[in-house]
Amino acid sequence: MTTIELLHKRLNLTGRDFLRLADFTKQELTDLLALAAELKKLQKAGGSYQPLKGKALGMIFEKASTRTRVSFEVGIYQLGGQGMFFSSKDLQIGRGEPISDTAQVLSRYVDGIMIRTFGHEIVEELAKYASIPVINGLTDEFHPCQIMADFQTIIEHKGKLEGLKFAYVGDGNNMAHSLLIGAAKMGMDIAVASPQGYMPDEAIVSMAKEFAKESGSNVLITDNPIEAATQADVIYTDVWASMGQEEEQEKREKAFANYQVNGSLVERANADYIFMHCLPAHRGEEVSAEVIDGANSVIFDEAENRLHAQKAIMAAIMS
Repeated sequence: MTTIELLHKRLNLTGRDFLRLADFTKQELTDLLALAAELKKLQKAGGSYQPLKGKALGMIFEKASTRTRVSFEVGIYQLGGQGMFFSSKDLQIGRGEPISDTAQVLSRYVDGIMIRTFGHEIVEELAKYASIPVINGLTDEFHPCQIMADFQTIIEHKGKLEGLKFAYVGDGNNMAHSLLIGAAKMGMDIAVASPQGYMPDEAIVSMAKEFAKESGSNVLITDNPIEAATQADVIYTDVWASMGQEEEQEKREKAFANYQVNGSLVERANADYIFMHCLPAHRGEEVSAEVIDGANSVIFDEAENRLHAQKAIMAAIMS
C-alpha cells in the first residue's frame, strides 16, 4: 500500500461534510494536510491517484471566483471524477426553490456538492438535507478550504505549524474567523489586529480561545497592527471590502487607513517571516507592492495549494 493509500485509509472521513475547521480534530486536519502534501508530490512527479473515478462534484457559485472554481474543477478531474459548474442563475435555487429541495435533488445525481455563497446558514441547511458530502467553498463567516491551503504553505516554508506566531492584520471577516479557529486548534499563537467596529465575531473569538487552551497556544485580539506583527512568523491580510461590501469601499478605506501591511509594519516581524494573502489583492491598499511582490511573499504557493488541499478533502470525504 502506498503512503497516499495509507493516509487515505487512516483518515476515515467518508461521508463527512467539510463546513468548518471546528468540526474536525487536530489529528484529522494534520492527516488531511499530510495527504495534501503527498498528492502534490505525486502530481509534480507526473503520477496520478484517482479514487473518485466515475464520481461527480456539483459546484454551486453564488459569488464570483477564480481560484475556487479552477482548483476544484481541476482537482476533481485529477482525482478521476468530473466537476459540474452551476451559477445561482443556472439552478432553480436562484428562483426561490428551497435549499432543502435542491439538496435532496442534487443528492440523487452527484456524489458531492461544493458551494460558495453568502450566509453560512445556507451551507448548513444544504448539508442538513443532502445525503452526500457538502464542502464549504466560502461563506460570509468561514473559508475553511483556503485555510487548509494556507497551512499546507506554512508547513512547506516553516516546517511546522505549532509554536509559530501568526499575525492577521485587517478586517475581522470570514478569513479572520477561519484563521482564528484553525491556528488555535493547530497550536499556533494568533494575533488579529482590526479597527474598532471591524473586529472578529466575539462568539468565534471565544471558540478559538477554547481551542487554544487545548493546544497550549495564545489568542490576541487588538486594534494595534504593530502589536500583532511584532516577532510574527507569518503576516496575513485580506481586502478591506469583500464581495458584497463594495458600497462601503470609501468608508472602509478611512477605517483601515492605518492597517496596510507595508515595509514599515513587516520590519516588526521576524526576518524570515512569510507574507500571505488569500487573493485577489489590491496593491497599494491593504498591502504595499513591495511586500506582496517581495522576497518573503508566498502568495502563489498559497494559491497553488488550494488545488492540493482540496483534492485531499474531496478524496477523504467523497470516496
